Amino acid sequence: MKRLFPILLLTLCIASCKSKKTTTSKSKQTHTVKVKTTAKPTAEAKSIVKYAKTFSGTRYKYGGTTKSGMDCSGLIYTSYKKHNINLPRTTSGLKSTGDWIDLKEVNVGDLVFFATNKNSRNVNHVGIVTNVRTGNVEFIHASSSKGVMISSIAEKYWYFSFVQARRVL
Repeated sequence: MKRLFPILLLTLCIASCKSKKTTTSKSKQTHTVKVKTTAKPTAEAKSIVKYAKTFSGTRYKYGGTTKSGMDCSGLIYTSYKKHNINLPRTTSGLKSTGDWIDLKEVNVGDLVFFATNKNSRNVNHVGIVTNVRTGNVEFIHASSSKGVMISSIAEKYWYFSFVQARRVL
């Protein structure tokens, strides 16, 4: 009995220390985005998006416009410039370029703008729409934490940060 008690106590301690591996990610909670997908994207828009995707994985660098690093507006500036379309270099310049469009009307190649600072609706982030389908709009952008990547407006973070969409083509 004296030998059994320490083994039983040790087993009980090990079993009680086991951690649970179930986690939930609040940022992956999704919302439905109402989109009317009637118009086919232009060849030019597809080409711009294809070029922007070549920067996937590029690290974030404030003011950057190259494969060694770029910021969100640098990605837009570089992608459109490659196709001989001159746009402003900054997000604040881009937010008034082109025509305002409703999120329901976005298409591949359109710009989407976000306000990511807490308690502010001032635009400070931009991306290019890469894919539109019922209930979802995907866009490529340069995230300050993960570099150039594709995200979805249906993700909770982007859904609540969305401010406007603009058509520049």
